[in-house]
Amino acid sequence: MRRRIISIISMALIMTMVFSACGTSDSGNKTDSSGGSASLKLATGGTTGTYYAYGGIISQILQDNIDGLTVTPHASGASKTNILELVDGDADIALVQNDVAYYAYTGTDLFESDGPQEGFSVIAGLYAEVCQVVSTKDINSIDQLKGKRVSVGDAGSGVEFNAKQILEVYSISFDDIDKHNLSFGDSANALKDGKIDAFFCVAGAPTTAIVDLSTTKDINILEVDEEHTAKLIDDYGFYSQYTIPGGLYRGLDQDVRTVAVKATLVASNKVSEDVVYSITKTLFEKKDDIAAGHDKGKELALENAVEGFGTVPFHPGAQKYYKEIGVLK
Repeated sequence: MRRRIISIISMALIMTMVFSACGTSDSGNKTDSSGGSASLKLATGGTTGTYYAYGGIISQILQDNIDGLTVTPHASGASKTNILELVDGDADIALVQNDVAYYAYTGTDLFESDGPQEGFSVIAGLYAEVCQVVSTKDINSIDQLKGKRVSVGDAGSGVEFNAKQILEVYSISFDDIDKHNLSFGDSANALKDGKIDAFFCVAGAPTTAIVDLSTTKDINILEVDEEHTAKLIDDYGFYSQYTIPGGLYRGLDQDVRTVAVKATLVASNKVSEDVVYSITKTLFEKKDDIAAGHDKGKELALENAVEGFGTVPFHPGAQKYYKEIGVLK
């Protein structure tokens, strides 16, 4: 009887060892976040937007590939809200536009009344958010927007500041247009119904509101030419040149030069260097998985990840990774 009990105990110990080995068989493929665990809240965007879907994909990929890391994405208002959530401790990492990050860090434009927000830093630029100036077919240049009915995005939004900056390099102020403050969808409907002549849209391209509009109405997308692109890049460190390929929207067969800002992953400065290093490393080592989960993941590239942030600093963990692979000196 005693030998039988010992035999059962021995078998139980062996099975425990087998199951333990099976349970940890893939751990060698994971990145070690710090030797401990971390639970992060990710602020994304509205539930119908790109930030929300993209945030869900990267959350899952980070969790699957970093030992001890849990990432919980949640819906939020917009880039400004996400910055404030980071600073207030309601989020640990967030998706924002790089221009809004710049406004927050410098306390300008969108953050002029809030003052500088210095409790966050950059992990990586992710994909282009394209400045698209959509007009009726009879308008062929931004110069022709003087005196026209133009929607510049929601009042106080990042889009409104992009519109102001782009118009200003063409020597056009908001006083020179009949300014409307409408969302992308409402802007598209207003242009379709003849209530406005043009609107600004800053989003990943192709943009659903513009795709839908182009199927029912002939439109133009107005060029930001080389001279004015250079001026914008010189005046504001967060813009980059971008070409909208011909054929992206119905009836627009030629490439259109414009500018873009950048969807960006940022972190609270309270998140440890080790954790952010692991996040940054995993983003680029698993970029094919991100691209498989969301079309915008195809734009994730090291050469774009570190450009367009002006004076906004990189998180020490991200900086460590970029220096390690030679992207930053």
